[in-house]
Amino acid sequence: MRHLKSGRKLNRSASHRWALMRNLVTSLFQHERIRTTDPKAKELRGLADRVIGLGKQGTLHARRQALGIVQDEGVVRKIFDTLAPRFKDRPGGYTRIVKVGWRHGDNASISLIELLPAEGAGKAKAEASSGAKKRGKRPAQKGKEETAKKKPAPRQPAKKATA
Repeated sequence: MRHLKSGRKLNRSASHRWALMRNLVTSLFQHERIRTTDPKAKELRGLADRVIGLGKQGTLHARRQALGIVQDEGVVRKIFDTLAPRFKDRPGGYTRIVKVGWRHGDNASISLIELLPAEGAGKAKAEASSGAKKRGKRPAQKGKEETAKKKPAPRQPAKKATA
């Protein structure tokens, strides 16, 4: 039995699994959104959180540890310069997994894993959209006024069939 065995094997050897996770985490931070299977996305979530935690530390040692996971120096620079300040007040949970559907070839469940936006950005968008609604009524359109004035035609009673 697999009691207390953490992590998914993903039907790969340990070295293949590590290479896969490094590639996925590099792509996630490069594009900030990727599509993959559900189990891979769920495994990637923990590694991505760990790398962002290294970015929040901001030390040279943390940068070198991140370079051991992320394969591109430019992506590590992005993590330390832009992503870590974005999540500085957030205690964890930097990614969102959204189930997209099923893959056509083998019917595998596909998910979209993405980095969350900055906390202020989501609130600002919500306030802007709610503020637009509170400003006042929109001017009425002419087409709606004309249809409101017209009365519907009276209904004819249904004809009874005689047998």
